[in-house]
Amino acid sequence: MREARFIKKNVDKWNRYQHAETHDPDEMADRFVTLLDDLSYAKTFYPKSKVTRWINGIAAGIYQNIYQNKKEKYSRISLFWRYELPLLFRRYHTILLFTFLLFISFVLVAVISCLSDPNYAADYFNNMVQPGYYDATISRIQKGDPFGIYKDANPFSMFVHIAYNNIGVAFKSVISGVFFGIGTIFLMWRNGLMLGCFQYIFFSQGVGWQSVLVIWIHGTLEISAIVIASCAGFILGTGFLFPGTYTRKQSFLRAAKDAMKICISLVPVFIVAAFFESYVTHLMSNAFDKDSTNIGLPVPAGVLILATSLAFILWYFVIYPIRLHRQGIAIKHGKIIRRNEV
Repeated sequence: MREARFIKKNVDKWNRYQHAETHDPDEMADRFVTLLDDLSYAKTFYPKSKVTRWINGIAAGIYQNIYQNKKEKYSRISLFWRYELPLLFRRYHTILLFTFLLFISFVLVAVISCLSDPNYAADYFNNMVQPGYYDATISRIQKGDPFGIYKDANPFSMFVHIAYNNIGVAFKSVISGVFFGIGTIFLMWRNGLMLGCFQYIFFSQGVGWQSVLVIWIHGTLEISAIVIASCAGFILGTGFLFPGTYTRKQSFLRAAKDAMKICISLVPVFIVAAFFESYVTHLMSNAFDKDSTNIGLPVPAGVLILATSLAFILWYFVIYPIRLHRQGIAIKHGKIIRRNEV
């Protein structure tokens, strides 16, 4: 093909690529690939032509734009975790406190019910969780291996199952908030009663503090994340019920966006909690198994993991957001600013 015909055939396209920029990543990639084809052809047949240098310049500009967008993408991720998400939590601290107190009240209802009726825990687990679970737990305690359930399964299979299940519970807690928060309250009620009855079993059998060291190695992150997910469910419900100065649709969409951000941010927390439950909790349980010859996790190490998990939850979701708010930091159009600059 003669150079003049090659230019005439493609000049409109090159002008458009050069002067009509796009921010769509798919379109940008298509343009870059097309230009590489044209550049390869031009270098083969017109290596010293000005048009070859022109095509090369357009392609170089698109490449730099792609690289810049990639850097901005990673910068955006860092901005989300360091500032956007904590500041989002600061806006909803009142709802988070309400959610926490409500969940604790459900746990206390279970404990008080168990204290009033010694058969309450057995009836609850047999009817609401799994028949025979209560008796199996009591049997393990009496045999001197109260936490043997954490040693029965393959660790990796256990990790995948627990992570999948807990993430599913979190998403259900959020989505259930659509029904004015009633669905979220119901799920909190079930989880609160289960936790209260579960802890009562161990304390009533004289191994309560041991259970705290074993179960809350993973439970600190797991239960905290479930409470936070329930908070996201209430955010969704209140966004619809109390639109404020927005239309009800606008308020609901804003609340839905915030709730899903919170829910997605909990996925790493659930994964770490599942890892602890699958690979660390059973090591801690060996320390309280009288007949076990396996190496157990030292009690100070278990206390350190538990305390670190609790400190992380309190710092990232409560203390750090308050500090950012007091410093006057805000996010506007994806950038960090001071509130007096808004």
